[in-house]
Amino acid sequence: MNFYQVLVELIDLRSFSNLWYWIMLAVMWSSASHWLLGVPFDLITRARRQGGALQTDLELVVRVQAERLTNIADTAGTMLVAGVFFLLTTLAILAIFYGIEFAQAVLLLMVPMTLLGLLSLRTARLIGAEDAKGDALYARLHRHRIMTQLIGIISIFVTSMFGMYQNIHIGALG
Repeated sequence: MNFYQVLVELIDLRSFSNLWYWIMLAVMWSSASHWLLGVPFDLITRARRQGGALQTDLELVVRVQAERLTNIADTAGTMLVAGVFFLLTTLAILAIFYGIEFAQAVLLLMVPMTLLGLLSLRTARLIGAEDAKGDALYARLHRHRIMTQLIGIISIFVTSMFGMYQNIHIGALG
């Protein structure tokens, strides 16, 4: 087996039969569930338990991250929306009309992450508008985490069902 064959097997574009794709999917949703608005969940739980200086730090970090997200959306939002929708449309055309498996796999990663981005922006705007502190902030972050996990569960389920269908379909043809 030469280097080219090893490289092609390692970077296989048949995504749904590739272990790296499933590892990436799990790591992506694990990270998304852990980092809420760029704030690690362990900081949130420690601040809620211990209060005091940790709560003050958490409120400051969340406020900074929320302002950062809303500032990005306000200054570059139009270009970001245009770029993301261009990419999603291109992937959807390649995935649906041309049946390219790599485009299908990337689309199944990007659509839920786009929804999560919109959810994060909405949460950041609500935190800024409410000037949430203390229990109100914890409740807002908890709802955001539950919604993130719900999107992740649905995404993993749909991706795994579609991936199994693809693998069975390709196996039946091969």
